[in-house]
Amino acid sequence: MPFLAPLGDGLRRVMRAPMILAGAAVLTAAVALPPGLLLKDGLQAALRERPGAGSATGCIPLDWWRHASRGPAVDGRPCAAAAAGADAAFANLRAMLDGEGPRPALAAIAFSYLVAWTLLSGGVIDRYARDRPTRSAGFFAACGVYGPRLLRLALIAGLAYWMLFRTVHRWVVGAPPLDGSAPPAGLLGQVAFGLLLALVGLVFDYARVRAVVEDRRSMLGAVLAGWRFVRRRPAACLGLYAANGLVLAAVMGAYALAAPGPVSTGNSMWWAFIVGQVYIVARLASKLLFYATEVSYFQSQLAHAGYVAAPAPVWPESASAEALGRLAG
Repeated sequence: MPFLAPLGDGLRRVMRAPMILAGAAVLTAAVALPPGLLLKDGLQAALRERPGAGSATGCIPLDWWRHASRGPAVDGRPCAAAAAGADAAFANLRAMLDGEGPRPALAAIAFSYLVAWTLLSGGVIDRYARDRPTRSAGFFAACGVYGPRLLRLALIAGLAYWMLFRTVHRWVVGAPPLDGSAPPAGLLGQVAFGLLLALVGLVFDYARVRAVVEDRRSMLGAVLAGWRFVRRRPAACLGLYAANGLVLAAVMGAYALAAPGPVSTGNSMWWAFIVGQVYIVARLASKLLFYATEVSYFQSQLAHAGYVAAPAPVWPESASAEALGRLAG
């Protein structure tokens, strides 16, 4: 299995860069805290108005949650553990495959997080590609160099996903039934569409890697290069992607087993908080593992280990500073 070596190497690269994971956790908390504080008052008011469906049963009112996230309730159930319990890990995936979108306020928050993550991902990939400390100056210099390019790549990816949801999704999956049931044909369509999304995401992943590692300036060229890399090594690329997906599924499954009920008190509340924080960090580590393993596999195929086309960025004049450093050494 050719993907096992880059999977192990990618895991080691993530573990050797703990500050990347810590920074990702800080970014996530900074984006999630303001909407969490805004939703807290609304949730408490909903529980006070409907004690039978809220505080007495330990559930969050479904109609309130759907109104806050996507819209009015469609099935009339009194409460839903999906808002904060074990099912939370899979709610977003189901909504995406069903073609549902969040309300504008939450969509704006998600968009802000996506932009911030994209800008920082240039420094993350550069750090994993070099596989050695670049310090904060080098990291943020790499973010400044590659961030705008990766934003252009993200726009291309967004256009591609929009076209998929506007055309292929409607043809393969169709409109969801009003009663919330999912016929076998619909399930097969969701699986097929999910595999298509994974393939497109895989191409853009390697486009992102090649844009940073090879210091590419044309993002259309990076997309074509990513497609060529996946087309010539389909088994290994898909195997590595599936292995990363299994790691992510294991993290989500572990959380589903360990997650307490949606509303807890006393010691259970602290246990719920600890489990939730561990889950967030594990999810972020799984996301970073995708970057690290794909960088590792790309370098093992088209470059020697640790290769990056651009010199290590050192603020403010990265190329000049590194050239002087080599001459001095």
